[in-house]
Amino acid sequence: MSEKILVVDDDKEIVGAIALLLEAEGYEVMRAYDGMEALDKAVAPDLRLILMDVMMPRLDGLSAVLRIRERRNLPIIVLSAKSEDTDKVLGLSMGADDYVAKPFHPQELVARVKSHLRRYTRLGDVNAAQSARFETGRLSYDSESRVLRADGEAVKLTATETKIIDLLMRNLGRIFPAEEIYRRVWDEETAYAPENTVMVHIRRIREKIELNPKEPEYLKVVWGIGYKMEKI
Repeated sequence: MSEKILVVDDDKEIVGAIALLLEAEGYEVMRAYDGMEALDKAVAPDLRLILMDVMMPRLDGLSAVLRIRERRNLPIIVLSAKSEDTDKVLGLSMGADDYVAKPFHPQELVARVKSHLRRYTRLGDVNAAQSARFETGRLSYDSESRVLRADGEAVKLTATETKIIDLLMRNLGRIFPAEEIYRRVWDEETAYAPENTVMVHIRRIREKIELNPKEPEYLKVVWGIGYKMEKI
């Protein structure tokens, strides 16, 4: 059974071109032409990934991402003609997993889609011998179920956030450069400004696990080196 992808853009020609590209790779494609239609189709239980344009009528793409994130943790890649870092950070801050600027190379887009689907579908595929429970202070992480708890309550994480938590909780106290986190989590060797991408996801995780995100007790930055999960 082929994996299902939702493509959202108000330009029907762009949707059609992306659909042809993905269908040639064996994926099943759903289509939507504005944010409200995307919300309706995003509830499909067999949906595995969303490609979302930003500038659309009725409901813009970033607002749609924010609302979809309330219900789903599947990968969302934002597509936008704006390539400034501030726009990328805004998209990631609102819940997107990745950001691709238009115009994009078709094979680059396919590579991003495959990378996110590979991580998403394998998220719970952990070897039993590697399964364990990791604890630090108020936080506990079960590597088999991939569930992080803070004060005993499950923390709602996206697929990308879960991968970051899995890496850091398995290596309490170890400092990881942003480039290494990106390589391990996004499964890509190089990217434009990986530090910004990682920083935004770290900030989102802090907002979910820290009592005071501005003065984190657990997910800390070691200036000039990287990030670590403090061992308490």
